[in-house]
Amino acid sequence: MTTLVWFKRDLRIDDHGPLTAAAELNEAVIPLYIVEPDYWQLPDTSARQWAFIEESLDDLRRQLRGLGTDLLVLTGNARDVLAQLHRSMPFRRVFCHQETGGHWTFERDKAVIGWCQEQNIEFREWQPYGVVRRLQDRDLWDRAWNSLMKQALLSPPNHLAKPDGLDPLIQPIETPQLADASPCPDRQIGGSQHARKLLNSFLERRCVGYQYNISSPLTAVRSCSRLSPHLAYGTLSLREVYQAAKAAGQDAGSLPRKKRSLTSFRSRLHWHCHFIQKLEDEPELEFRAMHRELEHLKTAGDESERLQRWQEGETGWPLVDASMRALQHTGWINFRMRAMLMAVASYHLWLHWRAPALHLARQFTDFEPGIHYPQAQMQSGLTGINVWRIYNPVLQSQKLDPEGEFIRRWVPELQGLPTEFVHTPWLMTPPQKKRHGGNTYVPPVSDHEQAARAARKAMGAFYKARVSREETQRVLQRHGSRRGPTQRRPRPPSNKTSADSQLSLFD
Repeated sequence: MTTLVWFKRDLRIDDHGPLTAAAELNEAVIPLYIVEPDYWQLPDTSARQWAFIEESLDDLRRQLRGLGTDLLVLTGNARDVLAQLHRSMPFRRVFCHQETGGHWTFERDKAVIGWCQEQNIEFREWQPYGVVRRLQDRDLWDRAWNSLMKQALLSPPNHLAKPDGLDPLIQPIETPQLADASPCPDRQIGGSQHARKLLNSFLERRCVGYQYNISSPLTAVRSCSRLSPHLAYGTLSLREVYQAAKAAGQDAGSLPRKKRSLTSFRSRLHWHCHFIQKLEDEPELEFRAMHRELEHLKTAGDESERLQRWQEGETGWPLVDASMRALQHTGWINFRMRAMLMAVASYHLWLHWRAPALHLARQFTDFEPGIHYPQAQMQSGLTGINVWRIYNPVLQSQKLDPEGEFIRRWVPELQGLPTEFVHTPWLMTPPQKKRHGGNTYVPPVSDHEQAARAARKAMGAFYKARVSREETQRVLQRHGSRRGPTQRRPRPPSNKTSADSQLSLFD
């Protein structure tokens, strides 16, 4: 008999439950990745994400060839691809990892499970990291997460039996038509090989001072692990990263400051899964506010100009624009700047959360739906249980980029400005602009202090008039440390108050 291992967001051979289990059967294995054209037409997908995946597939193919087989990459609807492949190369089992993605992948998985049931094919899923499917009690989640992180890593197979007829099906990877093909010149490179280099350099030296350096866009580029896209697409397992960080921190030769930094880093891995668990528990968060009554908070008229200026890095607030332009160019920005971008869109520009969230999703090479949508809502004040974080773009600029180095790098219109004006160029007089430059930089879209006051007032009035204690309690019960309702994720065939207001994305 033959087993098919379906790779999705798990593009590696190390610590890979489905692959290890298939190899232990001592039967032929079909390693398969499906390029799904409809997925790449979704509004939160982009060319930078695909390019990272394509490089990771090339690296996975190299790894599998070292095991005596190859990666089959086919294009089409997943159910149709599996049905067609089954006709030419019958298989009795489909092994894969669970995926906490958006609504589209959820429906795709249900269709595949249904097809397997129709064909009497065993469908088996593995937990990929610390997210628990059909979690019954949120109080049990932390224990389950810690238990999984402590389990021994799975070694890659020594050999995989290649089924007859696989070689003729191997073909170059086909690039799908992309809904968003915007360039990303300095995007991170995909593949397990690059992921492991990043992990090693972080644990050896870059991690020191991690907890202090991750806030500034200047220091975060080096001090963050930069593993986020590799965890998003599974070129490394989160468990391997956690155990390697723990071992490095407990090494007898490690300095106390390195130990503290790696302890902080490991806590981010915990919150990484904590946020994904929210989308796993309530998939509707992709489309509507976590606190359902707050979905109706924003009912303003035409927002197109404000949205466009924010998307293009033309708000007139230097740190906001520098952060957006850096993100567009590199596909990555540190969490504090991500939070500020979303908060500015929601509060200062008073935009409905969905369009800014989709734009940022497309910009992130490391787009992880389970982190992104709950965080976008949290930074927009839509959870009903978190402190409103209305960032002051000038104070953030002065604190995190005091000399204006980051601003000058990404907003060249301000390169000639002295530091006293680089954070507030609108305060320059015409003679000062003529002397130092800055005439080509756009004026602010609004007075940021007035906009913040108006947002705070509007939020307060809406909460007082429209937000019920019952709905707030529902959010606490479902996403805090209390018992929540049963999930509605696909099933394979048979055979305390949240502290989220203090959390951040794993970056």
